[in-house]
Amino acid sequence: MTLFELLPSLRHGQNPHLDRAIWPLSAYVDDLGRICVGDVAADDLAAEFGTPTYVVDEEDFRARIRCYRATLPDAELVYAAKALLSVDVARWAADEGAGVNVASAGELATALAADVPPSQIILDGVITAAELCDAVAAGVGRIVVDTPSEVSLLACRVRQRQRVLVGVIPDVGAVDQKFGFALAGGQAAGALRRVLDQPWLDLVGLHCRLGSQLTDASLYGEAIRQMIGVMAEVRDRHQVVLTELNLGGGHAVPYLSGDPELNVRALGTAIDGALESACAQHEFPRPRIVIEPGRAIAARAGMMLCRVIAVKRQPGGHTFVAVDGGSSDVPGVERPDAKYTMALANRHRPTAAAPVTVVGRHGDGSELARDVELPADVRPGDLLAVACTGAYQHSMVPRHCMVGRPPLVAVSGGRSRELVRRETVADLLARDRGWNGQ
Repeated sequence: MTLFELLPSLRHGQNPHLDRAIWPLSAYVDDLGRICVGDVAADDLAAEFGTPTYVVDEEDFRARIRCYRATLPDAELVYAAKALLSVDVARWAADEGAGVNVASAGELATALAADVPPSQIILDGVITAAELCDAVAAGVGRIVVDTPSEVSLLACRVRQRQRVLVGVIPDVGAVDQKFGFALAGGQAAGALRRVLDQPWLDLVGLHCRLGSQLTDASLYGEAIRQMIGVMAEVRDRHQVVLTELNLGGGHAVPYLSGDPELNVRALGTAIDGALESACAQHEFPRPRIVIEPGRAIAARAGMMLCRVIAVKRQPGGHTFVAVDGGSSDVPGVERPDAKYTMALANRHRPTAAAPVTVVGRHGDGSELARDVELPADVRPGDLLAVACTGAYQHSMVPRHCMVGRPPLVAVSGGRSRELVRRETVADLLARDRGWNGQ
């Protein structure tokens, strides 16, 4: 099943101005030349909520979850909340039948505030003692342990059975991972033994650490073969049959036209083939597969709106366009090459276009995009839309030069609503003990 089959009401699905692989599914250019998402014009959004602003297409987000569920019907789907999270976003995921993977006390609190059943929450990442206590108290369904200290912390704090997964780094993909225990050198075997020795920890499976922005589905197949081998070894050595194999996420999405992405159908084929052969080889019962896409759900559902505040045309012909956003609004952690797709969002484009460099306002020399084709007459006051900013933008945006963080606005069916409001100067000062509140 394709995304377009899941959203048959898309009237503008073949709009020639916007690459459907990068922009939100509902995005189109109207008769006035304005980019619209969820049947709401970008300049209307900018007028109501200001700029910069993050916009997320609710139906796009939901449709991608439904597409995963339709393509991988036998897998448990868990949304990786670190990509994008608010109370409403967590509700969307839960509404569509997905669990939620959280990586901090704040993400856990947000998921609980959205009434996500604790049994459907997975706590993952390098976890502090306080966060472990919060997770155990909330009754989260599973906790992933990635370091020896987490095993000790959990063993000291739980007094009822807690289901856990052990993070394992296979000998394929990005083997130099920050999180998890490597197969090489017996790290994973030692961690599994330590967990099994703890009376209150119920080891139910493995969490596979493969890496990020992966395009080759065969990597998941090879990882499954290795993980089933580990699970069979646990059975043979400890007489424990693990029932769950979490393959994580890491599914690549395109940021520019022509960028590769992970094919979900190919992923399903790789999973089925590897499970069949590996389980037969080791005479091991087929485990439940868990998939945790985050970026692949949220990235293309989002775009950022920013206003042009200055245009500088160099004598040599190069043009710099400064916007009211900055590197803090489009962080480079996930996109260090600063390559994003941008488009004029508020008016018809003239026939002439020219490559420009779009820079932020914060004075740190940051480039949001280089060699972007924009109208030759781009001018202050124009509105730009930055595609594929739904993941790791709002969730990771830092403060820079004491500029408040942008709002998050959802669009759907011709309506818009603010999910997270803009951060104000009062918000910034509220934590400063030197401020008297006036």
